[in-house]
Amino acid sequence: MGAVTKQIARVTEPAAGRDPRLLAAIGEALIGTADVRAALERTLHLVAELLGLDAGWVWLLDPRTGQFYTAGVRDLPPYLREPVRMTGSSCTCIRLFRSGDLTPANIEVLKCSRLEPAVEAQDLAGTAGLRAHVSIPLSFQGRPLGIMNIAAPTRRALTADESRLLAAVAHQVGGAIERARLAEEGTRLVRVEERARIAREIHDTLAQDLTAIGLHIEGALRQLEARPELARRRLTRALEMTHESIEEARRAVLDLRASPLDGRPLAEALAALGRAFTSETGIRVQTRADSDRSIPLLMEGELFRIVQEAVANVRRHAAATEIVVALRTGSDGVRLTISDNGRGFDPA
Repeated sequence: MGAVTKQIARVTEPAAGRDPRLLAAIGEALIGTADVRAALERTLHLVAELLGLDAGWVWLLDPRTGQFYTAGVRDLPPYLREPVRMTGSSCTCIRLFRSGDLTPANIEVLKCSRLEPAVEAQDLAGTAGLRAHVSIPLSFQGRPLGIMNIAAPTRRALTADESRLLAAVAHQVGGAIERARLAEEGTRLVRVEERARIAREIHDTLAQDLTAIGLHIEGALRQLEARPELARRRLTRALEMTHESIEEARRAVLDLRASPLDGRPLAEALAALGRAFTSETGIRVQTRADSDRSIPLLMEGELFRIVQEAVANVRRHAAATEIVVALRTGSDGVRLTISDNGRGFDPA
C-alpha cells in the first residue's frame, strides 16, 4: 500500500521545469540508437518517471499488415506478461485510436480493458495494483503510428502541464518512428533497384550468348559438307556455350527468384516477421543484427525460412513469452541464433 501511496504522491509534483530536461533526454534516447525497441523502452522509462509510475508498453501499427504489435515494454504486471493477454487484438485504447478519438490533444487516463478481468477477479498479484493507463497516441504529420501506454493504479485527471508535455513527447516519438521507417524503406528500394540492375545485366549477357551460339550454328551449317571437321568444332563450341549459358541462367534465377524477404534486407525482414508474430501471439520478439558484410540473396532466403520455422515451433511447443533472434556476420561467416524463455526440452 505504501508503494501505491508513494506513486500517487509523486504524480502530484509539478511538471514545470522538468520539460526541457525530459524532452532533451528523450531526444537523446531516440536519436542516439538505431535500435527502435531500445529507444522506445528508454522513452517509456522517462515518461513513467515523469508520471511517477512504473509499467508501460508501446503499440505500433505495422504499415504492411495494419496490425498492432508491442514494440517496447517496461515492467509489465504479471497478468500482462502472459502472451495471450498482449496480442494485437482490439481493446479500449486501440478502438479509440482506430476511430480517431485518441489524439495528442486528447490524452487521458483510460480504464485498461486488458487488465479488467484480473481486476474483477481481485487478482492483486497479477495486476500489481494497476488498473488504468495513460494512453499517448503517436503520429507523424497526421498519420497514425501507434500508442504509448503508461499503467497507473487508478484513473485521474492529467494536469495541463502533463498533457502538454506528453503531447510534445508523442511528437518526438512519432518523428523518430517515421525516420526509422523511412530509412528501412530507402534500404529496401536500393535493394530492389540492385536486383533490377542485375536482372538487366543477366538479360544482356544471355542475349549475347544466344547470338554467339547462333553464329556458330550458322557457320557450321555452311561448312557442313565442304569442311565437316570445322563444322563439328563450331557445333561443339555452340553446345559448350549453351551449357554454360544454361548454368549461368540457373544460378541467376536462384539468386533472383521470388524471395520471402520481398526485396528487404534480412535484418529488416526478420524484424517484420517478429512484429507480425508478436501481433498474432503476444510473444515478444527481439531481433538483433550485427553485420559488417553482405550475405548472398539465396542464403538470406534460407536463413529467413529457418527463423520462420523456429518461431513457429516456439509457438506450438515452448509456452514462451519472449524470443530473441540474433544475426551476426563477419569474416568467419554467418551466425544465426534463435532463443526463447520457454520450457525447453531434454536434448537427450
